[in-house]
Amino acid sequence: MILVLLSLLAQTSPNRLPPAGPVPPPDANDQAVMQPVNALFAGIAARDAAAMRAQIIAGGSATSVSERPDGTRTVQRRSWDEVLARFKPGPEKFEERLSDPAIETDGAVAMVWGSYVFLIDGKVHHCGVDHFDLVRDSGAWKIANVTWSERFSGCPRQ
Repeated sequence: MILVLLSLLAQTSPNRLPPAGPVPPPDANDQAVMQPVNALFAGIAARDAAAMRAQIIAGGSATSVSERPDGTRTVQRRSWDEVLARFKPGPEKFEERLSDPAIETDGAVAMVWGSYVFLIDGKVHHCGVDHFDLVRDSGAWKIANVTWSERFSGCPRQ
């Protein structure tokens, strides 16, 4: 009897998550939130800083936490101008793939979080997690800030 009561209490505890279920397909708002993120990735692939700039809000920033195989960790905070200056035309093909992003919105504020892999010429260069802060400005979603981790080992193979 006590086990039954404890089981019932555990099931109704406010600290427990509901049972897992299938993830619903993205709705129209999720797709709208992802539009500037996907367009930013397209700009990275095209090495087109102007296309990337069209997806961001001036005054935002980017922060990366880079972890090297030897365990050293570096945190770098850059302005959008510093980030965009890194994407000049060149011979290498860049591609960033974001996997199963979590998208949360509250009115005109949104967050996108997901694991990514960054490839150069089709080979994994590094991986980590991307976190985008977005705001809806004049009816369109724009990226305000991005933070990402960079790992150079233990990345999934593509």
